Parts: sequence; C-alpha cells; structure tokens
Amino acid sequence: MFSYRHGFHAGNHADVFKHTVLLAILRHLTLKEIALHVFDTHAGAGLYRLDSEQARTSAEAAQGILLLIDQIAKARPKVILAPAVQDYLAAIKSFNPDGGWIYYPGSPFLIFRELRERDRLKLYELHPTEIRALSTNVAQLGAGRQVSVLGEDGFEGLRKFLPPPSRRGFVVCDPSYELKTDYVKVMQMMTDAIGRFATGTYFVWYPILARHDAQELPRKLWNLAQRSRKPWLNATLRVKASRAPRGADAVGAEGLAASGLFVINPPYTLAASLQEVLPQLVHFLGQDEAAQWALDFRQ
Repeated sequence: MFSYRHGFHAGNHADVFKHTVLLAILRHLTLKEIALHVFDTHAGAGLYRLDSEQARTSAEAAQGILLLIDQIAKARPKVILAPAVQDYLAAIKSFNPDGGWIYYPGSPFLIFRELRERDRLKLYELHPTEIRALSTNVAQLGAGRQVSVLGEDGFEGLRKFLPPPSRRGFVVCDPSYELKTDYVKVMQMMTDAIGRFATGTYFVWYPILARHDAQELPRKLWNLAQRSRKPWLNATLRVKASRAPRGADAVGAEGLAASGLFVINPPYTLAASLQEVLPQLVHFLGQDEAAQWALDFRQ
C-alpha cells in the first residue's frame, strides 16, 4: 500500500504537464479578492532533490524538467514561449536561487507560492515517510495556520471541508493509481464533492495506460460533468509510444508514456492557454513520432 514514493518521479514529463496547468489555474483563481481554499488530496513530500538517490535511480527528470530546460536553451531566441510555460519555469527557478536545477517543488510548494495571506491550503498524505518529510518541508515555509498538513486519506478527508467558508475552492487530486481502487475512489470523491460544492474547481490528473479502468476514468469524469451541467476540460500529453501490453496493470521499465488532466469548472482562459502550451510541450518533450497532444472542452 505504501510502496509509491514520488521522489522517484519528481520532475518527469507528467509533472511538467500537470504543474504548468496547475499554475495557470491558480493564477486565474487568485485574481479575485475573495479568499481561496485549496485542497491537495495526495500531497507527497512537497519538495524534492533532483540529485537524490531516488531521483538518480529513475532519472525521469532527465526526460522532463531537465530536458525542457535544455531544449528551450537550444531553441532560444528563435522560440517564444507560451506565457504559462514561462510562469512554470519561473516558479521552478524560484526554488533554485543559487543557479542549477537541484530542487523540484511538488504541488504543495507550487500552490503555496501563489497564495495570498487570506487564502488557505490543506495538504493530505498517508504515506508515513512522506508525511514526515512533508511536515518538515512545510515547517520551513513559516506558513503558520495558512497551511494544514493532515495525515489522513484525502479521498475521505475532503468532504468535511466542502463547501469552504468563502465558497471559493480548488481541489487538486493527483493520486499514484498504484492501487486499482484509486480509480473508483476518484469517482466517489468527485461525485460527492460536486454534490456538496458544485461551483468549486476540480483538477484530476490520471495516467494513460492500457488497462480498462485507466481508460474509463476520463469518460466517467466527463459523464459527471455532463450530468452536473458543468463546464469541463480534458487535456492529454503523450511524449512517446507505449510498449506496455494491453490491459497492463503497471507502467513498464520504459516509464509512463502519457497522462491526462480533467478539470471541472476550469477558468474560462484555460483552454486558450493550453492551445499554446501543449504544442510546445510536445515539441520540447516528445521522444518519438508518437508524441502528441489533445484538448477537448466545453465552456
């Protein structure tokens, strides 16, 4: 149950994708004066070192953030980066003030960076090692009561805080999907959350795998959005062909090839932003001719 550690995957192409979109959403949501309550259901350790043993073992950042930086350096000044890609790189760089690219911030640190004093962040994590690391890392922020670290199941813990007092909320759901039940729990959580707090913005990351329940998840989220009559957006990024056999339960030695993001109640600016972002991510991160992007939405 507790074998997944995000330190092995920090800064990979899925992180680049999800965190670029995450920041684009936050930049829009924090434009309004009313306090924003953010919930991260699977927070991880919050901050990672790309020179750690875990990161070096998988070397996934080499095909993610580090590849992106290298490719952009080679392309300049010919390429003009999409604003959301510029914002993402600036955010990562802010955690590396001495130069180099040693630290990679997970979603808790990226979210906190965008919050105002009136905003609140709740972080959920169950892994015993990760929760200790998360608590230590968050303590360095000096955030006080603005950030709460909760050692409990985010799928279950979210419901008691919805709707938030300000009626403005952003839920980030990024489980490992290491357990098959995660696919079911995502839908249970989302169905309950929409019922309790229909106007919140909901962000769900998912891996694109050959297995049936992975392929069904975005369809089920689409059905939920349609039944609830809510605007939605579904974006996918593939960086290479998948060599995993059909119905495979796990990612093979070649690593994850593609992932998606489903957003319910997205900012109205998000679709236009991603139409600029996604082609650039395919260009910079694509590893073979199978690299591609897709974007569907209803506003």
